[in-house]
Amino acid sequence: MNKAKFILGVVALLILHSCGIPKISTKESEVTLPENYVTSSKDTLSSSELKWKDFFDDENLNALIEETLKNNQELNILMQKVAIAQNEIQARKGEYLPSVGFGAGADVDKVGEFTRNGAVEKNLEIKDGKEFPEPLPNYQFGLYSTWEVDIWKKLRNAKKVAYMEYMASQEGRNLLITNLVAEVANSYYELIALDSQLSNLEQNIEIQKNALEIVKLLKESARTTSLAVKRFEAEVQKNQSEIYNLKQEIVETENKINFLVGRLPQPVIRNSANFIEMRPKMVNVGLPSQLLENRPDVRKAQLELDAAKLNIKVAKANFYPSLGLKAGIGFEAFKPDFLLESPASLLYNIAGELSAPLVNRNAIKAHYKNASAKQIQSAYDYEQTLLNAYIEVVNQLSKIDNLEKNYDLKNKQVASLDESVEISNLLFQSARADYMEVLLTQRDVLEAKMALIETRKDQKIAMVNLYRALGGGWN
Repeated sequence: MNKAKFILGVVALLILHSCGIPKISTKESEVTLPENYVTSSKDTLSSSELKWKDFFDDENLNALIEETLKNNQELNILMQKVAIAQNEIQARKGEYLPSVGFGAGADVDKVGEFTRNGAVEKNLEIKDGKEFPEPLPNYQFGLYSTWEVDIWKKLRNAKKVAYMEYMASQEGRNLLITNLVAEVANSYYELIALDSQLSNLEQNIEIQKNALEIVKLLKESARTTSLAVKRFEAEVQKNQSEIYNLKQEIVETENKINFLVGRLPQPVIRNSANFIEMRPKMVNVGLPSQLLENRPDVRKAQLELDAAKLNIKVAKANFYPSLGLKAGIGFEAFKPDFLLESPASLLYNIAGELSAPLVNRNAIKAHYKNASAKQIQSAYDYEQTLLNAYIEVVNQLSKIDNLEKNYDLKNKQVASLDESVEISNLLFQSARADYMEVLLTQRDVLEAKMALIETRKDQKIAMVNLYRALGGGWN
């Protein structure tokens, strides 16, 4: 009875001592998304639910994305980190399950005759009537087990933390896939836009060459001067030199795609015809609340926040007593002939150990406070990620709207300038306009068409970026 009271008293003392846990603070997310992006729109359909193969309708682009997701080195590196996180779950799971092992051993022992053990051995006879062998060998084998009883769920919570971190690493992988899909698509549209600009420049040079020939004929008939001829020649040469700048940009953009795909420099197969006519695809944005489900970075931040909350519980459990159990069973004898005799050579043991930190708990307190600080940090990270996700969508929606209006006006500008080129040529030939008017008009139409192509490229990229901002591309 007294022993039982003593044990209960020790347990009570350990538990009471563990109550001296420092106070910490935690934080919950305070960011609330609005009900919809546009007041008049409550459409729940989101393009982010479309797989990238269904979202992009260019076979060449889809082939590049598919190859990228197979060969990209950065993605393959991240996949190994995901595998490491998965292995951590298995390691944490093993910590709260009993461990069982097998052991075997042999040793030899010689004690002094004038010692307690020596005197016992001297006067003790064994079964076969002989004295104890000297020196005394010993042989043993058996099973042993250890187990920390997870009273406060410390080990189980640690396993849940490992699982959440693994899921967060999966979302990190999804985030990288989303970004890779968007980066390949954006680079692809940049490439075909450069092709279109090169084609437009070459067409414009042909027009200027024709105008140059007309100016030369007019000079021969003394209807203009050699100055006009030289200015037209200089304009043609300036645009011809610009061809090589565009060709260099094309090579660099191709190799940017090749790097993402994970291959050596080579031509990128694409279809650049009628780029101006390629209207950007309509993107359905759905509701802001769908960002919580579709954006990998938001899901990753949420999982990290949940893991940080559980880590506080794990750190807090270190203040409480821990109960460990040890057990073993096997056979032991000084002679192999006796080793398997039962129950004479049978041995077994079982023990329990209750322990708790009493003094110098600074390391445990620091770990507990760090867990609190990391939880608050994770909450701010989650808020920042969520705000960034919403703002990215709003920015791209605004950009798409403004680019559409911009494109319409630039298209009208190009149409007007095309007409003005024909008019200026006729006026120049009839000596009713100066050659500089012709040159400036041709320069203006070239710049306007280049800007129109650039605007169409920006529209296609804004479409891709909105798809990415909504969380599309990883599935």
